[in-house]
Amino acid sequence: MKQIEEIKNKIYTLENLQCKVKEWTKENKKIVFTNGCFDIIHKGHIDYLAKAKDLGDILIIGLNTDLSISTIKGNSRPIQDQESRAIILASMQFVDAIVYFSDPTPYELIKAIKPDVLVKGADYKPEEIVGYDIVKANKGEIITLTYLEGYSTTNIITKIHSEK
Repeated sequence: MKQIEEIKNKIYTLENLQCKVKEWTKENKKIVFTNGCFDIIHKGHIDYLAKAKDLGDILIIGLNTDLSISTIKGNSRPIQDQESRAIILASMQFVDAIVYFSDPTPYELIKAIKPDVLVKGADYKPEEIVGYDIVKANKGEIITLTYLEGYSTTNIITKIHSEK
């Protein structure tokens, strides 16, 4: 199989991902889930995702669609379209699956996947994280990770605009 095909095969529909999660669960794989926009990939994203993968065997990323990002962050975002963002994320060796979501939160996605570990940034308290109730009810873990200071998509965009 060609490399680009292998990368694209990591991008799932929810239905296909649910089947794959069943396979991984039968293999006793520990499923880790996180979500985000991942608009302009930077060192902070790599650090966060690598640490998330270290928490289990399978790392699934819920990726906000273009429409959901525009709703959250305004009409000037995203910078990169959802397919580009998904391909970039899927090309990372420690990412096992990408699935899009359009809802304001990934609650329904988390409910469908039922991950063993739910990961978000340390700017959240665990009990405030969307899906906390689902993961706790399934005896899973909610873990917050500290971001690398000084790395953010907003900072990159601001720097680009200031250099014009």
